[in-house]
Amino acid sequence: MSAASLPGGPGAGHAVTPMTELQRRRWYALAIMSIGSFMTPFDATIVAVALPKMGKALALTYSEALWAQAAYLLVASILLIPIGRLADTRRPVAFNLTGAAIFAVGSVVAGLATSPGMMSVGRCIQGLGGSFMFSTASGIITAAFPPAERGKALGLNVSGVYLGLTLGPVVGGVISNVSAGSWRWIFFINVPIAVITILAGWTLLRAEGRDRRGVPKSPAHIDWAGAALLGAVLVALFVPLTFSPLWGWASARTLVPLALTVVFLAAFVLVERKVEQPVVPLGLVTKNRAFAAGNSAALLNYLAVFAVATLVAVYLEVVDGYSPQQTGLLLLIQPVIMAVLSPLTGRLSDKVGSRVLATAGMVLVAAGMAQLAFIGDSLGRVLPALGTIGIGMAIFSAPNISAVMGSVDRSQLNLASGFLATMRFAGQGLSIAVLGSIAAWRLGATGARVIFFGEKGDAVHVQAFADGFRTAMIVGACLALAGAILSWLARLERQHH
Repeated sequence: MSAASLPGGPGAGHAVTPMTELQRRRWYALAIMSIGSFMTPFDATIVAVALPKMGKALALTYSEALWAQAAYLLVASILLIPIGRLADTRRPVAFNLTGAAIFAVGSVVAGLATSPGMMSVGRCIQGLGGSFMFSTASGIITAAFPPAERGKALGLNVSGVYLGLTLGPVVGGVISNVSAGSWRWIFFINVPIAVITILAGWTLLRAEGRDRRGVPKSPAHIDWAGAALLGAVLVALFVPLTFSPLWGWASARTLVPLALTVVFLAAFVLVERKVEQPVVPLGLVTKNRAFAAGNSAALLNYLAVFAVATLVAVYLEVVDGYSPQQTGLLLLIQPVIMAVLSPLTGRLSDKVGSRVLATAGMVLVAAGMAQLAFIGDSLGRVLPALGTIGIGMAIFSAPNISAVMGSVDRSQLNLASGFLATMRFAGQGLSIAVLGSIAAWRLGATGARVIFFGEKGDAVHVQAFADGFRTAMIVGACLALAGAILSWLARLERQHH
C-alpha cells in the first residue's frame, strides 16, 4: 500500500505524505485492538449466563443482578467521551492498554466479591477500564487504515467483539456447572486476556512513541461540568429503571430520580451550549446529519437488542428449565453468525455504502425480536429468532461504525469514537434497565426470588416472567424499527442535499 493511497496522501501536484509507523503496522494494530474488543463483550455474555448462580451465591435480588450488568455500562457511558478527549491530545494506544490493565483489576475485585456492594465496585472499575479501551479502538484503527480498507478493518474488529459474544455463553455455562463457587472464574478469566493484550501491545506502544516524538502535546480541555451533568442524567435514569421491579413504578424512589433526569438534562444542554469544547459536541450532532443519524441508530439498536442475551438466558433456565451449559450452547447461534458475517458486510459497505446495509440490519433485528416474543418452549422458534438477530446485527454494526467514523475530520476521530461508544454503552445499559424492568414488571420483589434465590417458583410466577419477556421483546422490536426508519430517512435527506 503506497503512502499516496493513505489518508493525508497527495492530491494533484502535492508531495507524498510518508506513512507513520502506526500505518505501516496497521494489521498488527488491528489485531491488538481486536483482543481488547473481545474482552468486554466476552465478559458481558459470560456474566449473563451465570447470573442465576451468581445471584444465589450473593443473595442478589432480580434488580441487583441487573445492576451487576448496568453499573459497568453506566460508568463506561459517563467516561467514554472525556477519556476520548484526553486520548486525542496524548497517546491513544497508551490509553487503550491502560484500560486493559484497569479492566483486569476490576475483574479481580468482582471475582472476589462477597456482597452486592463489592460486586458493584468491581463492575464499576471494569467500566472505567472499558471506557479507556472503547473510546480509542475505532479511532486507532481509522487512523491506521486508508478509506478503501477502513470498512474491512472495522468489520474484522467487530468480529473480535462477536467472538467474545460467541465464547462468553459457552465458557460461562461450563464454568457455572463446575461447582457452586466456580462462577467467580467468569471474572478471573479476564486477567490473562488483559495480560496478553498489554504484552502484545508493547511493540505498538513503542511505535506510537516514535511517531509522536517531537510532536508537542496539545492542552486537554475537559468539560468536567458537562461530564458531571451527563453522569447525573445517566445515574438518575439507570438506577430507577433498574430497580423499579423491586421498588415499584409508583414508588418515590423510582419517580423522583426519573423527574430529576429532565432537570439534569436541561442543565446539561445549557452548559454544553456555552463551553468552548463541550463533552458532547451538540454542534457536530446538529450540523452533521450523517454523524447524528449514525449515532442515533446505534443508540436505538443497542437499546433494542443488548438485553436479549441476558433475558433469553433467564427465560431458558427459569421458564424452560435448561441448565447454564445448555443455555450457553443455545445462545451460540447469534454471535457465531455475527462473527462470520461482519467482515463480509464491512467489505460490502466499502463498495455500496453504509446506509442501506445499516437500515436493512435493523429491520432484521426487529424481525428476530418479534419472533422471540412468541417462542414459548419451542427450540424450533428460539434458534431461528436468534439467528435472524445475528444476521441483522452483522449487517448493521460494521457499516454503522464506518459511516460514523467516515463523517468526521481526522482531528475528531477519537472524539467520534468516544461519542459512538457512549451511544453504544448507553444503549446497552438502558436495554438492560428498560427491557429488564419490563420483563419483571409483574414479578415484584417476591417474584424475583423465583429467578435468583434458587427457590422453586410456582406456575404463576413463571408465567408472569414469560408474559413480561414477551412484552419486552415486542418493545425491543419497535425500537429497532424506529431506528431503521430514522436511518432510512436520514439517507433520503442526504441524497436530496
